[in-house]
Amino acid sequence: MGMDEFWNDNDNEKQDITNLLQQLDNLINGRTNSFITEEAFEQIIEYYNAKEFYKKALYVANIACEQYPYSAVLMTQKADLLLESKKYSEAIALLDKAVLMDVMNINIYILKTEALLALDLHDEAVQTLNDSLALFEGDEKIDLLFDLADVYDDYEDFDKVFECLKMILEIDPNNQEALYKICFWTDFTGRNAESIELHNKIIDESPYNELAWFNLATAYQGLKLYEKAIDAYKYALVIEENFDYAYRNMADALIRLKKYKEAIEALEKVLELSKPEDIIYEAIGFCYEKLKNNAQARFYYRRATHLNPENSNLFYKVALTYYKENNWNACMKQLLNAQKTKKVKPEVYLLMGECYLELNETQEAIHYFYKVVKIRPKSLAAWEALIIALFKVKDYEEALSQIEIAKIHFPGKFVFFYYQAAILLAKKKTKEALVILENTLQIAPRLFKKFLELQPNALQLVSIADLITKYKKKPK
Repeated sequence: MGMDEFWNDNDNEKQDITNLLQQLDNLINGRTNSFITEEAFEQIIEYYNAKEFYKKALYVANIACEQYPYSAVLMTQKADLLLESKKYSEAIALLDKAVLMDVMNINIYILKTEALLALDLHDEAVQTLNDSLALFEGDEKIDLLFDLADVYDDYEDFDKVFECLKMILEIDPNNQEALYKICFWTDFTGRNAESIELHNKIIDESPYNELAWFNLATAYQGLKLYEKAIDAYKYALVIEENFDYAYRNMADALIRLKKYKEAIEALEKVLELSKPEDIIYEAIGFCYEKLKNNAQARFYYRRATHLNPENSNLFYKVALTYYKENNWNACMKQLLNAQKTKKVKPEVYLLMGECYLELNETQEAIHYFYKVVKIRPKSLAAWEALIIALFKVKDYEEALSQIEIAKIHFPGKFVFFYYQAAILLAKKKTKEALVILENTLQIAPRLFKKFLELQPNALQLVSIADLITKYKKKPK
């Protein structure tokens, strides 16, 4: 219940505050027998503050501090109101005075930190909280550590955020907020080994803490210890059988271990426990694709497209299932759907070109391959596809021209020299072809198959057969 509701709903409290406000009016107007206790001032300030009458609250706070100049509580209330008015330096000065009156008032340190941060004095804010930590124990120390973690987060000292959360869990191993937060920060900072040690200690004390088991599992997963991660997730699920995030993460670990059937079971549990999400349908589709069940993969990818029709990659994945079944027209239909989305991946155009190639519509294929190399010049597959397509239509000069451009983008890729040799051979420039072929065979003999893809009958030429005998590495 908010403070405003409290005053309105509780008749006794409403009467009390009415009496206090009357006493305040008597004091302000100098009426006889007008006296207000320190606690009464606190209540009035709190009342105005709750109603967001900040100017009235500050006015009363000024009077209160004049009446009780040594009250740390009233000073702290006034400082809070000064913060609300963005008078940060005044607030800090008042809080420094208040701490001399009551060193154990935790609100002083929290408000001072807030003021220092507002002035971008991060180091001073950290120092204030660190100095105060030694004064407090238990819940109060935990509150300060949470505040300190937020300061470090703002300061982008993320390892210190992790350390604050670790300290909280050493005080209170079952603190849910800290358990939730440290899971994220473990992953963010990569401090998985420390997290494993910490959560093993927590589990020793509280073996039925499902969040501790979950965090332990994610830390193992962060170190790619997937079997151990899965075991820990299973313990979390024994304790809390509806823990959908445990099923999600366990599915990811199972996929990495190529246990696709088990991963599907885990992902189906996620669908039972939470609202349908395209990412879950996509993951199930991926598993079925790995199991070479294209029909089922397609079914789940389609379901994902219904939830996220602007994701071109999902339509691409549906298309790919048709491509694997040699159903070029169905594949192209899905690729056209992908092209209607806002952000089209170059892979969509590349696969479109491959489909046109399969349908012997090479010029259309070339159009799409050009599109890909323009969008993504670092796509090796696109350059290869373009050069092969140009070779097929016997546009040798353009193919050689594109090879020179490709070499600039891929200076260490010798596949283009093999393509160059193959094209020169097709142009009856056998001597030039043999020179390039010999040089390339010395450096990258295993890629010779790329040459043969364009010139499958080349080994019938004695000169080329002799080169292969001379340079091709014998299989180990």
